[in-house]
Amino acid sequence: MVRAVFPGTFDPIHNGHIDIVHRAAKLFDELVVAVYDKPLKQLLFSPETRYELVKQEFKTEDNIRTEMFSGLIVNYCRTIGAQVIVRGLRVFSDFEHEFRMALANHRLAPEIDVIAFITSEEHSFLTGSTVREIASLGGDVSSLVPDHVFRALNSRFEELSEEEVGDLNLTSLRD
Repeated sequence: MVRAVFPGTFDPIHNGHIDIVHRAAKLFDELVVAVYDKPLKQLLFSPETRYELVKQEFKTEDNIRTEMFSGLIVNYCRTIGAQVIVRGLRVFSDFEHEFRMALANHRLAPEIDVIAFITSEEHSFLTGSTVREIASLGGDVSSLVPDHVFRALNSRFEELSEEEVGDLNLTSLRD
């Protein structure tokens, strides 16, 4: 059995992530969508909320499961017996970053391979930061995320003050 892991912060999960998950799930016996609990960046959603949003998206999929993880992805892969790390590539700058990460992970765990999926064209602009920015400005992100994530975004931004939204280090779509 070949088990793969698609790690990420998923803040929030969006249609680009979902596309990669479904495509990867066709190639592996099991795909674990692994929600990283403590990234070194400011997040909109708590680890538990991000995990629940991802889990809800794939709850009916037979060979996809959702888990939360901490620490190095290669250590997590070893713990669950995964042989492959799945990553997505949108643009050229993603390649450089992902290439360096893959080399570092290979140095740490040569038995674990990294497979990168090129994003589908319709999702090439899509990032969690873009989704958060548009939603924070009252824009309609319903075509970018599943319905349950759309509702969660709207609810979360209603809870936050303007100052708290400013602390999220969003991209600049205001200009």
